[in-house]
Amino acid sequence: MDAPVTVIRNCAWVVTRADGEIAHSYRQGIDVAFANGAIIHVGPAYAGQADVVVDGRRIMVMPGLVNIHCHSGDEPIAKGLFEDVGTAALWGNALYEYSALIDSDADAKDACQIVMMADLMRSGVTSHLDIAGVHPRWLPLAAQSGIRSWLAPGFREAAWRMEMSHRLDFEWNMVRGRERYQEALAFVDMARAHPSGRIEGVIAPSQIETCSEALLQEAASAARTRGMRITIHGAQTMAEHEELVRRTGETAPQMMERLGLLGPDLIIGHCIFLDHHSWTRQRTRNDLARLAGSGTTVAHCPVTFARSGMTLQTLGGYCRSGVNVGLGTDSYPFNMLEEMRVALICSRVAAGSVFDLDTGSLFDIATTGGAKALGRDDIGRIAVGAKADLVIVDLDHPAMQPVHDPLRNLIHCAAERAVRDVFIDGQQVVCAHRVLTLDVEGAVRQLQDAQKRACRVAEQSDPQRRPLAKLAPLSLPLTP
Repeated sequence: MDAPVTVIRNCAWVVTRADGEIAHSYRQGIDVAFANGAIIHVGPAYAGQADVVVDGRRIMVMPGLVNIHCHSGDEPIAKGLFEDVGTAALWGNALYEYSALIDSDADAKDACQIVMMADLMRSGVTSHLDIAGVHPRWLPLAAQSGIRSWLAPGFREAAWRMEMSHRLDFEWNMVRGRERYQEALAFVDMARAHPSGRIEGVIAPSQIETCSEALLQEAASAARTRGMRITIHGAQTMAEHEELVRRTGETAPQMMERLGLLGPDLIIGHCIFLDHHSWTRQRTRNDLARLAGSGTTVAHCPVTFARSGMTLQTLGGYCRSGVNVGLGTDSYPFNMLEEMRVALICSRVAAGSVFDLDTGSLFDIATTGGAKALGRDDIGRIAVGAKADLVIVDLDHPAMQPVHDPLRNLIHCAAERAVRDVFIDGQQVVCAHRVLTLDVEGAVRQLQDAQKRACRVAEQSDPQRRPLAKLAPLSLPLTP
């Protein structure tokens, strides 16, 4: 073999899932070898060419995590602003009145994207689906980072507008929406053509309630003609749920079924308020069956909604209904391992049972569940022929000690602190907790000024012209 071969020898623990296996399993004392971006050996005593050898005796090797819903455009500068606020008339959600006011300007787009990708990789993510606005460096930075990327330029025909903290209105601009749609199509075609082989485009009508039915159907057709994935925010808030019922009498899955959107190539972001959810006025329980029967994927992002007191009812129930579920971070802290821990806790709380979801099933969701959503069987698992997207976990980290079950230690205790190294497509992108491919420190330094600029714009954009001290009051009084 001409290409350099990396061998991780005598691994203490390896999380594997070979062809034909329905779940991951542990193996101990084996070697993992990879070359040309692919895994070539998983088993005892690899005896072939070995150009780089890694001592595996004090590590766990696991497949890279697959994040199928995140936003680089503005979320990295939203930290510390709206965690304690919400609109009471909109079930306490902060999205429309508060979060929608914050966006990064052109000078901050690069820094936001860099910080997001770095945080994801340091928490074990090797593949991500990023829903954002097109900017000149979006594609080049994704390529530079080394992360496997599905880039989804969002478009919509209506903007949200809050009136006096009690009414959500929609401002429609069909012409501008169509322009953004055409720009998105041009971008996804360019993304697919990128020579790295790690980047793909996704068709992304932003929200089900901000796009006309005609645009939703046209976008789905464009995606399917190209063989691309489709993603859309749906059933994400009670405000959206009630708006769809007002317009059509349907829940989001019912509307998508009527329009022909449901299918194995569709990823619905969040999908919380279905007809079985206790907050809704529906008394049917058919939406999960619709999703399962069509092969549609739900992108579950628990942290951002848990901050507003909202959650799926329940993640374990979605899985038992046959729905394919993947995990996303949506917003900060862009920490997939923390997202997994919160997903497990929220599911058990919502179900009122420790038996609702276990750690192994959660790991499947965060790896092969996401891979299935993206139409891939060569990521999210360690097997011969799969992509060499690997995460090395340091078993000597204090939060990983003592070791009885390393995945439980990682998800319930250590999180990203124990992620030592990350390989994507066989190339090392994180070494000893440090991202090798991006200037993370430089990007972080830009965020403070970027947030200040965004906050000034938010004060001007707020329909009530409230100052920042009213929009985002400090959690403690500032004493002179």
